[in-house]
Amino acid sequence: MIAGPPRTPVQLPRAVARLAGRVQVRPVWQNELGGLTFQMGTGTSRAFVKWAATGSGLDLAAEAARMAWAGAFTAVPRVLDQGADDSGSWLMTSGLPGESAVSERWSRSPEVAVTAIGEGLRALHDALPVDGCPFSWSLADRIEDARRRAAAGLIDPARWHPVHRPLGIKTAIELAADAPPVDALVVCHADACAPNTIVSANGACCGHVDLGRLGVADRWADLAIATWSTEWNYGPGWEAPLLDAYRIEPDRERTRYYRLLWDLGP
Repeated sequence: MIAGPPRTPVQLPRAVARLAGRVQVRPVWQNELGGLTFQMGTGTSRAFVKWAATGSGLDLAAEAARMAWAGAFTAVPRVLDQGADDSGSWLMTSGLPGESAVSERWSRSPEVAVTAIGEGLRALHDALPVDGCPFSWSLADRIEDARRRAAAGLIDPARWHPVHRPLGIKTAIELAADAPPVDALVVCHADACAPNTIVSANGACCGHVDLGRLGVADRWADLAIATWSTEWNYGPGWEAPLLDAYRIEPDRERTRYYRLLWDLGP
């Protein structure tokens, strides 16, 4: 499954219907694990509800905690409600005053969107304090998680980028265990793909969403995926403009490494 707007009809979970009440609600996003995001209302009063069915592997309580922490330092949605029942869990947040960098509007203006993504990611890294951050996205944890899921048969190389598929799981994990030195520790977004940057009407980054894995890591763990996602969302040729907007030179070794580690992830 590729993340994006739902391609088939979506049944409204009971908890989402309860939270919406009489407000208009519609599904706007489905992620790779099947988690759904619904928009409630329109305009400045709109809100969003993430829904994850039981057993999906999505930890919305963890995302709520990260969002609450990050909100003291940078623009992220405000948590309005969070909970769970037998069927799944939910996270209700306020909207941000803009559109996703992959909305119809910004997909037609990739030069604006990519600049906003790069500048926004730099601002995020500069704003969130490493000292005192209670969350980690460490290499050790990510590699151990890959080993655990490999042993459980939960890694499917067919979902990897074609450049990684010939490696096989065993070799890929061995390569991931040989990490390059850290360039700079920051609090990473941990899912810095283009859709998770929100762009204001004037073309500037006005916040970030989907912070479920936010934590301390090398900044290239974010940069490798942010640049990669420009190809998925806008086509080739946009990696350099994003790095220019972030104000950093390319780093091929760290980019290759963190993209491989990403494919090993859930």
